[in-house]
Amino acid sequence: MAAPLPPLAGLPPQQQQPPPGALREISPVFLCRIGQETVQDIVTRTMEIFQITRATQLPNGVTQSHAIYQDRFGKLQEHLRQLALLFRKLRLLYERCVEMTSDLQEAPTELVPYVVEEPGSVRAEPCSPAVIQERQDVLERVRQKNQEMKVLMDQMRNLLWDVNAMLTLRK
Repeated sequence: MAAPLPPLAGLPPQQQQPPPGALREISPVFLCRIGQETVQDIVTRTMEIFQITRATQLPNGVTQSHAIYQDRFGKLQEHLRQLALLFRKLRLLYERCVEMTSDLQEAPTELVPYVVEEPGSVRAEPCSPAVIQERQDVLERVRQKNQEMKVLMDQMRNLLWDVNAMLTLRK
């Protein structure tokens, strides 16, 4: 009979070897966690791509070093290649997760449906005429304020367009 292997230094005994069959049976929760990490990697790579493209100077007649251009182009190609791999990995994780959860008992029809109540369907007890009048006054004031805010937002939008147009012409 062979002697058991000595424990690895620095690892607790529980984490030395996975239980038998653990590599073959991966839970959908674990797949979703890997998928979440993959999505985070995709977002990070995409942000890096945008940073590279933002740092790249547009060709405006100034000759830029060919080596710098090739370096940025190589980085961009590498990020795009890795991004494509991450999307393929995410697709495989999704398909595997759907495959593993397809045999669940719960169908979407058995879930609790989301019901939106119509504002008019809510029954209110009869109110006094003073309360009804106050409600109407408040609603009218809110409508007026909303209209004033809309006019103000339109004015601000037009002002920003004018400022941007002036800045563009100045360059």
